[in-house]
Amino acid sequence: MPVKKSSEMVGKREVPSDTSGSRPPGRLRRLAIDLSPLRERDFRLLWSGELFSEIGSNITLVAVLLQVDALTHSPAAVGLIGLVQLVPLMAASLFGGSLIDRMDRRRLLLVAQVGQAGASALLLAGALADHTPLVVVYLGAALVAGFSGFSLATRSAMTPSLVPPDRLPSALALNQVMWNTAQIVGPALGGIVVGTLGFAWAYGIDVVSFAGTITAAALMRPRPPIIEDPDAEVVGSWQRLMEGVRYLKGRRVLQGTFFVDLIAMVFGMPRVLFPFLARTQFGAGPELAGVLFASVSAGAVIAALTSGWVHRVVRQGRAIVVAIVVWGLAIAAFGLVGDRVFLALLLLAVAGGADVISAVFRSTILQATVPDALRGRMSGIHITVVAGGPRIGDLEGGLVASVFSPTVSVVSGGLICVIGVLVYAACVPAFARYRVGDAT
Repeated sequence: MPVKKSSEMVGKREVPSDTSGSRPPGRLRRLAIDLSPLRERDFRLLWSGELFSEIGSNITLVAVLLQVDALTHSPAAVGLIGLVQLVPLMAASLFGGSLIDRMDRRRLLLVAQVGQAGASALLLAGALADHTPLVVVYLGAALVAGFSGFSLATRSAMTPSLVPPDRLPSALALNQVMWNTAQIVGPALGGIVVGTLGFAWAYGIDVVSFAGTITAAALMRPRPPIIEDPDAEVVGSWQRLMEGVRYLKGRRVLQGTFFVDLIAMVFGMPRVLFPFLARTQFGAGPELAGVLFASVSAGAVIAALTSGWVHRVVRQGRAIVVAIVVWGLAIAAFGLVGDRVFLALLLLAVAGGADVISAVFRSTILQATVPDALRGRMSGIHITVVAGGPRIGDLEGGLVASVFSPTVSVVSGGLICVIGVLVYAACVPAFARYRVGDAT
């Protein structure tokens, strides 16, 4: 009696038949995030260390906003945190980029993390005082932003050297999972800690959390940059910074990755209003403010975990535009939900999911097209945009809310975001038409 074969011949290729049902459906496999970058030792060390440290940093992010709100009860004063943080963030990211292109990036990461821990320690000292001066909170927040910007630029420039080139989009997606997981746990935990134990505990947890990245960086191999001109000036001078700026000249697609993110974050990021919305619109306290922060990142994590398809997307410019439009519409809708908390959280999650898809493609275009010798400076410009945009958005959102109302600020910001990115795509068609392999 003939035995039934377990495979069929199609032409000259043998195609196994799978009737066991043990394998997940092909579509699910294509959606699942690619974990292969975690096989690389140094990427795995940095990824896991950052996860711990970023949770602490996000606790501090929420605590600072809540503390200024508690001290002033003014949306404008809370929004001013963005301006206070913007200047040191820009200085550290832009001028630090020249150092990142000349020095061991692992060592620079260690310095940045120690500095950031010291800035959080200043916030802790202020919280332990009988009457916390507002200026101490602003100063601590400014120092945190400066060291954080330099640290982010260093890590961004380092990442392409930690994984094979074809796995860079997957590594960036894993980074999004890590950052957004931290932005779920950190804000949610921050709201609870502030509401039950106080600000000092929140800042103290952050100080301890920096042990994660400091330990990881200490265990990593040295990561010197590729230096094209060994005789060039080592210091982070204005001239070397301008080399990075000049690299952007004429590269409309690369410029576009910065401009569209600025549009989205300056007008569409309502995080500065979360403490006020939690208290006035939803009738809750710091705990809900933390959950509002976390819901954006929860959507981002879900999107990142199902991002196995991103490396197959060719029309990356169009994908960015669509993602930002979804982000803006979800934020505008969030502003109209009234006191329906569940719907508000759902819309914020949708916005977060759209944002992470935009971030993956924007980062891929940047990291895949910029030469290593300029990567530190370009990463500095990139971090100035992605971290500076929300700070400008904090100021914009707080001022509009003070003049009109938090609802007007949120809804108008979301709609301006949608209109702005569509207008930009129409004015710069090369960006929306960008395909993998095209000139940037």
